[in-house]
Amino acid sequence: MTLNVGQRVRLAADLRLAGSVTPAGECPEETAAFAASVSLAAGIEGTVERVDEHHRQQSHEVREYLRLKSLLDDFGHQMPPESRKQLEEQVGALEEQWAAYQRQMLRVTVRVRLDNGFVLDDAPEEAFTSA
Repeated sequence: MTLNVGQRVRLAADLRLAGSVTPAGECPEETAAFAASVSLAAGIEGTVERVDEHHRQQSHEVREYLRLKSLLDDFGHQMPPESRKQLEEQVGALEEQWAAYQRQMLRVTVRVRLDNGFVLDDAPEEAFTSA
């Protein structure tokens, strides 16, 4: 499911947020911090404020495939037959890496302001369903 800014969503599973808490007005570096946790029940609704797509890293082979494929598409019809054949073979040799790259899922995170006032930032989009 792809989420969009402004879309109403519902938390798909219970969440437990845990970590250290520092009382307001105190320096975060001081040792007065204590442990705390907050639980959010599945079904809490909110609104998507931001959607961030995190593109996966392109390998050298993927970048080379894109470069050669572009060259073939743009200028292949003007190339001498032997040069075109060689370029087609190079592109063909890299198609497996390109296909593997395309099969990988794009990682998407969202910022959601829940109706109870909490804000979940950098949460995976899979944590939410449409409301």
